[in-house]
Amino acid sequence: MLALLQRLTSPPAQTLTTLQPTPSSILFTVSTRPVPRTLPAHVLYYILILIRILVGTLSIVTLWAKWRVSQGKEPALLICAPGETTETWLVKLLETLQWKYLAPGALAVLWGVIRRGYTEESLTILRGLGVQTSTSSSTFLTTPTTRFIPTTSIQDIFIHEAFKGFEVRFYLAIVVEGEEDVVVVFPSLLPRRAILEEVWRGARACLYEVDNKTKAKT
Repeated sequence: MLALLQRLTSPPAQTLTTLQPTPSSILFTVSTRPVPRTLPAHVLYYILILIRILVGTLSIVTLWAKWRVSQGKEPALLICAPGETTETWLVKLLETLQWKYLAPGALAVLWGVIRRGYTEESLTILRGLGVQTSTSSSTFLTTPTTRFIPTTSIQDIFIHEAFKGFEVRFYLAIVVEGEEDVVVVFPSLLPRRAILEEVWRGARACLYEVDNKTKAKT
């Protein structure tokens, strides 16, 4: 019982993905999305996506058909119903359903369908250009929150610690010239220190590798 409670109250697991297409660019992505590692897990993942699409489509079709019936029109979307008896039964069911229950219920289902069940945050490093931070939105229909910081404005990148509630949390911060507050990377997830150290080393190596090589030659 105690193990179950700890599992339910513990924060979601975080995974770090690193993509470096060129020596001068690198993308760090921290996500709470479960990563399917076996064939059954992959199949289940795509089945759940299909179910979300079908449930969302059914909710929209139900609202449209109810509106047609309430206007005294034939619900054109029910022409695919197998048999006249089934179509008549569906029309009566739509007439029985009240808007005050149907509309909130359908909207709640649609919200659950379009809501993103995980959080993704990323840091993109482009040597000579700058860095871009990104935080995914709460739904699939809205764009993520991003910010670009040019290299000329970056003074330093460091790992610091702060109190969050009753615990000490580490965070990766970027010091921007002319700004009093630092820019926190991965502000929603605040990954564990091991992830932050890996991102910090990779970010500094990508940003300042040219400078380090020049100093070594001199």
